[in-house]
This record gives sequence, C-alpha cells and structure tokens, in this order.
Amino acid sequence: MSHTDGRTAPPRPLASPARPELHGHGLRLGRWDPDSDAHADTWLRGTTDPDFLRWNTPLEPATDRAAARAALRGRARRDADGSTASFRVMDAADGTTLGHIGLNEIHPALGHARVGYWILPEARGRGVATRALLLAARWALTELGLHRLELGHVVGHEASCRIAERCGFPLEGTLRGALFESGRRDAFRDAHLHARLATDPEPPYPAPARHSGPGRNPEAPGRGRSAS
Repeated sequence: MSHTDGRTAPPRPLASPARPELHGHGLRLGRWDPDSDAHADTWLRGTTDPDFLRWNTPLEPATDRAAARAALRGRARRDADGSTASFRVMDAADGTTLGHIGLNEIHPALGHARVGYWILPEARGRGVATRALLLAARWALTELGLHRLELGHVVGHEASCRIAERCGFPLEGTLRGALFESGRRDAFRDAHLHARLATDPEPPYPAPARHSGPGRNPEAPGRGRSAS
C-alpha cells in the first residue's frame, strides 16, 4: 500500500550479516576455518608472499601457523559481529583454494564498506581476482544492501587499477600518504581510490584472461588497506 501523507519511505536496511556461500564465474566463495591447519597454512602463504608484501604492509603480520590461525580467528569474530565479511576463494570444480576476498570496515548506518583481495601465486593470470570481485560486489550491493563499495590500492599498482575498472569500480582520485610504505610503519605512500555504487550499471563479464608469461602478475595482490 502506498503512502499518501507525503512522507518518504525509510531506506532499505542492511541484510543480516549471515553469509551464504557464493557461487558463480567458476568460483565458490566460502568460509575460512581457523581450526584447519590447511587453511591456516594457506593464509600464511598468501600473506607472506613477496608480491603481496610489495603492495601491502599488514598491521598484524602472520609469521607462522599460530599467528595465521589467530588472524583467521580475529576475522571470524569480526565476521560474526558484521564489521567484516571474509571469503575463501575456491575453484568451483574441485574446491582448491585460490585466494581471499573480504569486505572490511562495513558501516551499516552509512551503507558502505571497503573490499580487498589477494590471490595465491599459482592461481594468478586466470582472471580469479576479477571473477571473485564481480561475485562479492554483486552480493554486497544487492543481498547485503550496501550502497557504496570502495577499493583502494597503492599508486603504481596498475593490475589493481585494471581489475577495479573492469569490475565497475572507476577511479575517483588519489589519497595522499594514505598507506604505509612496503615493510615500514614510519613512511607513507599515496593510494588510488576506486568505488562502485549499488545504482551503477552491472559491468559486463569480461572475456577469459589469458595466462600471463614469465615475470608477469596481472592479478598481483593489492588492497591499500583493504586486501585482507
């Protein structure tokens, strides 16, 4: 029944933080299990990869399995309170872990969050980051009810720029001194800010990525402060 007293209907509330497993584009996005040695070892490998550390300086770096397990437990707690939503990126056919994608800094009142990802070295060059970002963004901007999803990365990380724009996140500007320099806490570097709105058109699904040659990482991990 429509209102006739001139009042505007309230905005649609954010959905429950309960997370389904997401399926699409040849991927499954599921949960990390902090009690799994395999999951902890994969998290450790992904977040200590030299390419990851070139572009990211974790606030709480994992140096061994125990630290990786603690990081996963921390994410599980934040997932439970709705401030983050973490997904293990898997191959849909055989369940092999390919990387991670997560929503961070979820603000229900404002309807926005930040998204970041990393892809394991052996899974790069296959469009995994693009496919995972398309899948996670659609869920965040529809089922979760967010209005704005941001993606930040270090200036100069051209692969992250291309992936963001391919997934409907245009470049909005440069944030000066927004991120730590690689491996440092006393120096800063600029970041690019991309964003996608729920009202933006759905981007077309890109053509399958060709496997890159030696020395090229078209999906090298990038996040700014949102990759993990």
